[in-house]
Amino acid sequence: MSITPVSELNDRARDIFRLVVENYLGTGTPVGSRTISQLSGLHLSSASIRNVMQDLEEMGLLAAPHVSAGRLPTEIGLRLFVDGMMQAAEPSEEERRLIERGVGEGGRIEDALASTSAILSGLSACAGMVLVPRREMVLRQFSFVPLGQAGPVGADQALAVLVGADGSVENRIVDLPRGVSPSALIEAGNYISARLSGLTLAQARERLANELARDRAALDEAARGLVERGLASWSADAAERPVLIVRGQANLIDEHASEDLERVRQLLEDLEGKQEISRLMEGAMAASATKIFIGSENKLFSLSGSSVIAAPYRDGDGRVVGVVGVIGPTRLNYARVIPMVDFTAQTLSRLMR
Repeated sequence: MSITPVSELNDRARDIFRLVVENYLGTGTPVGSRTISQLSGLHLSSASIRNVMQDLEEMGLLAAPHVSAGRLPTEIGLRLFVDGMMQAAEPSEEERRLIERGVGEGGRIEDALASTSAILSGLSACAGMVLVPRREMVLRQFSFVPLGQAGPVGADQALAVLVGADGSVENRIVDLPRGVSPSALIEAGNYISARLSGLTLAQARERLANELARDRAALDEAARGLVERGLASWSADAAERPVLIVRGQANLIDEHASEDLERVRQLLEDLEGKQEISRLMEGAMAASATKIFIGSENKLFSLSGSSVIAAPYRDGDGRVVGVVGVIGPTRLNYARVIPMVDFTAQTLSRLMR
């Protein structure tokens, strides 16, 4: 169903629709004509308001969950409200101060991003999310440490330890081919440290492939396989590992959760997976401004009925390096949260300079 342009609503329908949406977003419950007549100052009878609400329902902008209940906005109605009618409320001085403090906390960039996500969650009453900039680790040193006692055929697994040029240390457990000797582990680690130091993982794999193709890699067959296996363990992990920080999932279980436990369960499952949410957030990296996903507009939320507000942040060269946002029910306070996410993205951009 196409979205009705705001211009096609007359003044009365526009006012009543706006009041229904704003009241629903504030209370989370359907809104009746009597409530609108008491709130609006429109000087219309409940019957007149009901007639307009019925028209809005027929246009696909409102829905009635029960025969005798009031109306609530559909996802199409929420999109119309957000895009054409909402009056944004800029973050307060206190909110700005809290966001800036979280972004400015010392330590690693990941720590600042985690702090930012937690503060955004608390201020928005949603779950806060930050997509961390992808970093290409530069190799400095590499070693294999056998795990367990090496028997006649050697250990079955080893700990691959990678030291980055920035001093960071990461490790992975890798399965070893049968019969690999401790000397082969040492030879493979020494080769990587000596020949591939100063390269990113992608560059290291490319150089290794070139040297193997020209038979210039001074490695025996066992050590050659270990080098390939060790580099591959990081490359696969970097491609598959979630780079999404999520804080405040408990905010998603509010006073209305008991009315829709299946929706909340589905949303928490979506967040637990992270991969699909990460891809959704990555889709916002191409946006020039804050992007809003409402409910089933994105197939990921076709069951959970959730909304995401996401904004890209940039490095000192103006390149988009990550995304910050929140996820919550479709009834979240868009007018307040959208500017808050936008301000957080701007603050993160200043941190990256």
